[in-house]
Amino acid sequence: MIKTTLKIDGMMCSMCEAHIKDVIRRAVPGAAKVSASHAKGEASFLTEEAIDEKLLRDAVAATGYTCLSVTSEPYEKKGWFGR
Repeated sequence: MIKTTLKIDGMMCSMCEAHIKDVIRRAVPGAAKVSASHAKGEASFLTEEAIDEKLLRDAVAATGYTCLSVTSEPYEKKGWFGR
């Protein structure tokens, strides 16, 4: 699994978070565990394969938000006690 994190400028409330999550789900159909935080200014999700960064940036920009960065890293599920 790959965890992708986006730094997003322009999110101000929980409704903004919902818009970003909807954008991610439409742009990346296989996205799982989609989350967004206006307080942190970021969104993240999991995928099986690498995503097209330009497609994702364009989808976010089309909604009026600014995608400042996109980072991807391998993701490993942790056990019950973080082991």
